[in-house]
Amino acid sequence: MSVKINTKVKKFKVSATNSLEINSDELKGKNLVIYFYPKDNTPGCTQEGEDFRDLHKEFKKLKTEIYGVSRDSLKSHEGFKEKYKYPFELISDPDEKLCNLFDVIKEKNMYGKKYMGIERSTFLINKEGKLCAEWRKVKVKGHAQEVLEEVKKLD
Repeated sequence: MSVKINTKVKKFKVSATNSLEINSDELKGKNLVIYFYPKDNTPGCTQEGEDFRDLHKEFKKLKTEIYGVSRDSLKSHEGFKEKYKYPFELISDPDEKLCNLFDVIKEKNMYGKKYMGIERSTFLINKEGKLCAEWRKVKVKGHAQEVLEEVKKLD
């Protein structure tokens, strides 16, 4: 059962960079952008992170936290975050708890091989904890700006 627009997102507790435990209860009162990406240090995922990084100050002004999520380890995330100077935390979801909550694990096909992986997706959750926008099958170019425009409509 995945999240639906205009409904409260189920509570979650996950591990993130900087040895943080992210608890959804503690995030109330802030808007959240949670973006799921396939893999650290790959071209599209790096670009997406850089785009959110470059707009981070504008998101902050709008009381919006950004979290990137993949199945990579925290060790991999720490290196990725450091290398590209991401000012937001990356969530490690190796057991796919958050991925399943948001229904982002899909069958993919690379060079004729089918496998299950993260479909690039972004979710905007408002201060009340309700999902108010989602983007699935995201194309990276211009995406972070599009999400920012949606956040501006919230207040």
